[in-house]
Amino acid sequence: MSVNVRIPTILRTYTGGRAEVTAEGATLAEVIESLEKNHTGIAARVLDDTGKLRRFVNVYVNDDDVRFVEGLQTPTPDGVGVSIIPAVAGGC
Repeated sequence: MSVNVRIPTILRTYTGGRAEVTAEGATLAEVIESLEKNHTGIAARVLDDTGKLRRFVNVYVNDDDVRFVEGLQTPTPDGVGVSIIPAVAGGC
C-alpha cells in the first residue's frame, strides 16, 4: 500500500527538505519501516528505544490520532495520508 506522509519541518533534514514523501505499508508500523529504509534516521525520531511512538510525537492516519485507534497497528490503506506532528509545549 502506498501512502503519503507529511513530514514536519524539524524532520525534513531526513527527507532532503521534502515536506511530503511516499511510503509503503499496510500498517503504520510498516510505513515507518519504509520511511526508515528510504530516509535513514527518521524512525529514531518517531519511535522510542522500545519501538513505541515517542510520547511527544503525534501521528495521524487521515484525521485519526493513532493513539486512539490501533497505535502502530493502525491500518494504512492505499492512498491515505499520514501526518507526523511533533507536540508543541509552552507556557509561562
